[in-house]
Formats: sequence, C-alpha cells, structure tokens
Amino acid sequence: MSESMKRDYSLLGPSSRQAVETGLAAAEWYHTDIARKEMKALMQRSDDAAIRDTVIWLGSMGVFAGLGVAFWGSLIALPFFLAYGVLYGSASDSRWHECGHGTAFKTRWMNDAVYQIACFMIMRNPVTWRWSHTRHHTDTVIVGRDPEIAVMRPPDLLRLVLNFFGLVDVFYAVLDMIRNAFGIVSATEKTFIPEQEQPKAIRIARIWLAIYAATIASTFYMGSVLPLVLIGLPRLYGAWHHVLTGLLQHGGLADNVIDHRLNSRTVLMNPISRFIYWNMNYHVEHHMFPMVPYHALPKLHAMIKHDLPRPNPSIWSGYREMIPAFLRQLRNEDYFLKRDLPATARPYREDFHVTPAEAAQ
Repeated sequence: MSESMKRDYSLLGPSSRQAVETGLAAAEWYHTDIARKEMKALMQRSDDAAIRDTVIWLGSMGVFAGLGVAFWGSLIALPFFLAYGVLYGSASDSRWHECGHGTAFKTRWMNDAVYQIACFMIMRNPVTWRWSHTRHHTDTVIVGRDPEIAVMRPPDLLRLVLNFFGLVDVFYAVLDMIRNAFGIVSATEKTFIPEQEQPKAIRIARIWLAIYAATIASTFYMGSVLPLVLIGLPRLYGAWHHVLTGLLQHGGLADNVIDHRLNSRTVLMNPISRFIYWNMNYHVEHHMFPMVPYHALPKLHAMIKHDLPRPNPSIWSGYREMIPAFLRQLRNEDYFLKRDLPATARPYREDFHVTPAEAAQ
C-alpha cells in the first residue's frame, strides 16, 4: 500500500470503515483515575466566572471598537482594531467551544446565547459544529472519523500559514454558509448531523447570509469599509491567536490512538493567552474529562499531572517540538512525536495505538 493510501481523511472513505472495523471508532478511551467525589466537585458549574469573563470579553470589544471608530482614518486606530480583532476572531473560538459543551455557564440560556454569538464571529454554523465537535471528542484524531483534524499528514504548510490570517478557513466557511443557505447539506455533514437538526443549520445559514449582505450593503451606502472592519473582517485579521494556540492541541502527535495523553498537548501559557483561549491550553485534561468547566481545568491539571506527559512550559516550547515534526512528516507521514510519561503514570497499552497500515489489514 502506498504512503498516499495510508491516510484517507474523508469521513466517507475507506479509513472511516477501517476505524469502525478495527474498533477505533467510539472506542473506550484511557482515563486517569479520579475519586468520584473529587470529579463531582470539579464538574460543578457556576455562572460567576463565565459572566465575569464574558463581560470583560464583550466589554473590551466594545471599548476597542469605540476607540477604533473614534480614530477611524488615523493610524492611532490600528492598535485598537488589532485588539478588537483578536477578541472577535480568536477569543470567539474558545467561547463557542466551551459554551458548546454547555459547561461555561450553569444557566443554559447563557451558554446558548454566548454560543450563538461566538459561532457567528468565528463563522462556524452552530448546528454543524455542535455535532462535528461531538464526533471530535468521540473519535479524537481518528483518521476517517474526526472531522476536526487541523493538520493532516503530510502537513499542508502553506495552508497553515494562510490560516494565521483566516484565509483558507473563512473561504470554506463562506462556501458552506452559501451552500447551506440554499438548502444543501453535504454528504460529509450528514455523517454527523442528525437529520432532524439539518433544517436548523440551513435556517441559521440564511440568517447569517442576510447579516453579511446587510453589512456589505452598508459599506456601499456609507462609502466606507468600516462596517466590514467591525463585522466579518475581524475573523481574518484577528485569527492569528486562535490558530497559534489551536495548532498546539494535537499538532505533530499520534493519530489513531485511544489515549489522550498521546494525541493531545498541554501547554502552560501566559495569563492573556489563557484568557483568550479560556484555559484550553490544558488540552489533555479537557479531552480526558470534557465535562469539567474551563475554570476548573488548572485544578484538574494539578490533580492528575502525575499521570500525564510533562506539559510544554510555553507556546514557544510547543512550537520548537511541533515545527520539526511537521517538517519530518513531509518526508515520512508515519512519523509522530511520542509522548514520554512520568514514572508515576499508568503505562499505556500498545493496543492503544493502531497505525494506518495495521488498520488496513
């Protein structure tokens, strides 16, 4: 079997069937042992932290947008719009994610409201991505099953660079929005979106298309690109931070494993990045226990770090190991970074990793 045949990332191709046949799909994943009482305490939801953080997030966006508008036409406006863009085009990525899990707030309507707002900002249909992300957690980096594998093998480095400016993701997001708005749900989307949910995806796409059409019309009416600088374009010029942090989640690590210690990466980050990222830098912990709220992840990390690979001490540290791995995968797509477990960790079983070649047998 040729190298190119080993990894077919299509959810409709042979890799998907192989994942089911070999038991990788919807498998029982490794979990660090935590006492039931302690886990129950970690899973307690509270509105307090999420309300505080959401007020800071949206309030800061309002302030930066206001200052940017006030100084519109001057270079003084540039830093205000850059800050606004990161809060719009990057912080929204972690907000849709956490509120999609329903763990950020205790109050359901608050989760739903922030989820809808953040999905619009990040240009991810809230219906499509709710079910896509469910599959991502069920089959994390399982080739042919996970629809959210950010870096395939061999990696497309040009695409990675372009996405720091949102160019590729936004292009496909616009195509998906238009297609859904015309009532078309793709065959791939149908593999993870329940049939009864598909009309909702179509309805939301139509609402979004109307909003963007109105925004574009207002730019012509006003004779200024300012409306687009406030709505839509921040998804491009503010994307860099969520790409910077998001690539670290699984980049360069193993695929087709059922142990999150092997395919996910925890990175210790500065407070500003952690706020923008909403603690998703504790990514092994999040995947192992996805119902633990974001504000409890540092505590969870402290409780189970004895069983996890040593976290990368910084974003720079993560990239220093990840970029060489990407470059090596250009020559050998079967290469991946193997995580070293501490002496205190429970060892992983060899059958927790299945290579594409083994899956094809």
